[in-house]
Amino acid sequence: MLPRIGDSLSFLYLDMMRIIQDDTGLIAFPSEAAPVRRLRIPTAALSCLLLGPGTSITAPALATLARHGTTVVCTGAAAVRTYAGIVAPGQSSRWLEAQAAAWADEQARLDVAARMYQMRFGGTVPAATNLAQLRGLEGQRMKALYRLLATQHRLPRFKRSYDPHDWEGQDPVNLALSAANICLYGIVHAAIIALGCSPGLGFVHTGTTHSFVYDVADLYKAELTLPVAFSLHNSDDPEGDARRAFRSKLRLYRLMPRIVRDIQNLLEPDGAQAPDDEGFDIDDVELVHLWDPQAGTLAGGTNYADRVGAPAKEDIADWTDADEEPSSSWPT
Repeated sequence: MLPRIGDSLSFLYLDMMRIIQDDTGLIAFPSEAAPVRRLRIPTAALSCLLLGPGTSITAPALATLARHGTTVVCTGAAAVRTYAGIVAPGQSSRWLEAQAAAWADEQARLDVAARMYQMRFGGTVPAATNLAQLRGLEGQRMKALYRLLATQHRLPRFKRSYDPHDWEGQDPVNLALSAANICLYGIVHAAIIALGCSPGLGFVHTGTTHSFVYDVADLYKAELTLPVAFSLHNSDDPEGDARRAFRSKLRLYRLMPRIVRDIQNLLEPDGAQAPDDEGFDIDDVELVHLWDPQAGTLAGGTNYADRVGAPAKEDIADWTDADEEPSSSWPT
C-alpha cells in the first residue's frame, strides 16, 4: 500500500543493480561488479520499488516484496518511462474504488474534471464555471503561456505541433516538448500504478488505456515541460537534451510525492490532510470487505448465517438430507 507518501522510504529507485534474497532479507549490489557495497532494502518500510535500466531481480526477491505489499514498477532511466507494474496481491483497493466510483457517476466525474481544470488555474476561476468554459479558458491560458515563453526566448510565434508521421520535420521546441512530455507520462504512470489506480479510467481524456495518465500529466506541463522545451530552442539534440534536463530537475520538482497527493485530493477532496502536507493518513482497515447495497461495506471473515433473512439451521439440515433444491421463498 501507499499509506503515507511523506515517509522518506515510500519510493526507492535503483538502476544498474542486482537484487537478490539472502538469509535475512533483500540486498542490492552493482550488477557488473562483485557482490560488495551491498545495500539492504527495507521491504517492510517500502511502498514502491522502481527498477531502472540494467536492474535484475530474482523470483524469491519478488516474492518477498509481494509478501510485504510493495509495488514493483519497471521504468526507464530516473523513472521517466513506465514499462510494467507488479502490484502486490494484498494492496488496498481504496484509491481504485474511489476512482472507479467517481468515473462511473456522471456528476462525480464532472466534479473531478472540473477540479483538474481548477488546479491548473490555481483556484483563480469561479467555482460555478462549467466544464465547457473551463476548457476554453484552459486553451486561452496555454496560448498566453506560449506567447510569454516565446517572447522570453526571442522566438517568433509558437504553435504546438505533434505529428508522429513527420517527427523530424518539427522544430526543436516541439521536439523537446514531445520528449519531455513522454518523460512526464512515465513518472505519472508509475505513481498511478503505485497507488493502485487504473491508468485507463480518465476524467477529461477517454478512449485509451492511458487516459488517466494524460489527465494527471496535464496538471504539470505548463510548469515543468514547457519551460524546458523553450529553453532548448537552439539545441542540436532537443529530444536527448530535454530528457536529460527533465531528469536532472526531478529532485528539485519532488514530483512523485506531489502527483500522489494531487491524485488523492482529486478523488477525495474532503479527505483528512496529513500534518506534514505530504499525503493522507489511511485508517487501519481490513483488506477484504463484503459489499451490500443497503449496508454498504461489511466486515469480511464473518459468518452471517444467524442474521435475519437466512434459512434456519434445521431447514438447511432437512434440505441437505433430502438432497432437494431449496424453496424459492428462501433468500438467495
